[in-house]
Amino acid sequence: MTMDKNAAGIRIRELREALRHHNYRYYILSQPEISDFEYDLMMHELQALEQEFPEFGDVNSPSQQVGSDLNREFVQVAHKYPMLSLSNTYSEEEVLEFDARVRKMIGDDFEYVAELKYDGVAIGLSYEKGRLMQAVTRGDGVKGDVVTDNVRTIRSIPLVLRGENHPEAFEIRGEIFMTHEGFLRLNELRKAAGEDVFANPRNATAGTLKLQNSSLVAKRPLDCCLYHLLGEDLPYSSHYENLTAAREWGFKIPEYIRKFENTGDLFAYIRDWEERRKGLPFGIDGIVIKVNRYDQQEQLGFTAKSPRWAIAYKFKAEQAETRLLSVDFQ
Repeated sequence: MTMDKNAAGIRIRELREALRHHNYRYYILSQPEISDFEYDLMMHELQALEQEFPEFGDVNSPSQQVGSDLNREFVQVAHKYPMLSLSNTYSEEEVLEFDARVRKMIGDDFEYVAELKYDGVAIGLSYEKGRLMQAVTRGDGVKGDVVTDNVRTIRSIPLVLRGENHPEAFEIRGEIFMTHEGFLRLNELRKAAGEDVFANPRNATAGTLKLQNSSLVAKRPLDCCLYHLLGEDLPYSSHYENLTAAREWGFKIPEYIRKFENTGDLFAYIRDWEERRKGLPFGIDGIVIKVNRYDQQEQLGFTAKSPRWAIAYKFKAEQAETRLLSVDFQ
């Protein structure tokens, strides 16, 4: 029996809502509620209905996360907010010098936020009315490539946000990466197919995002963590609190972010992760340190190349291969 248009529209909405919920449970919370078989049944039903009733097409439907066979040249756009570099530091002494500069400008009443520095590819995601509108790579920091179709295939990136308390329009930035396990599995498949293997997860991620065929991107094990919000109507006046809110909207916000009021506790955090990082399922090469409150960030301002309110501490084991680079990004 053929479903009428109204019933099809209702069922499509139900399936999309259910699939978004299960994507969130699986990819963000790591707490799946249904089996892969049950998920696939719902996805196949949705795909069939969308094909039969194309008037209900939606680029943000969960069905679009399987990608497309169409080839597209990447368009470049200017970043609304330039993706500036962070100054690198390689010692606790240099962090103390940074801390002294901050205290000289804004006094002692402030907090730091520390977060892991992911070894991946930076991305900026723009949302309007709770829907993903555009994804742009860093590029040269002033303009980047639009890779929205490829990014839509990454299951840990929400195409439609949860809840109603998010801003009308905002940008959230983060890092796209591959886990160690996903990278090894990808290289095994490439080797078996007689293809060149990737040198490391970061190169594999960058190469994947440059593919013109998003259906191929969908088959690669890409993941994404988000760490920075930008916008004129953010709900809170600090970095940490807005990231906490963004987690409720469905974003994969790392659980490792911490606030600190003094450098002693901050250094303990840095030393701890320098020891523990080998146990992580993905690569990190340092810790990013930021002043938490936006008004204090504004007071500190920027140099020609980087913000004065943030710095990247690079782990010692990484210095040999990164010292030639004067700056890093987050």
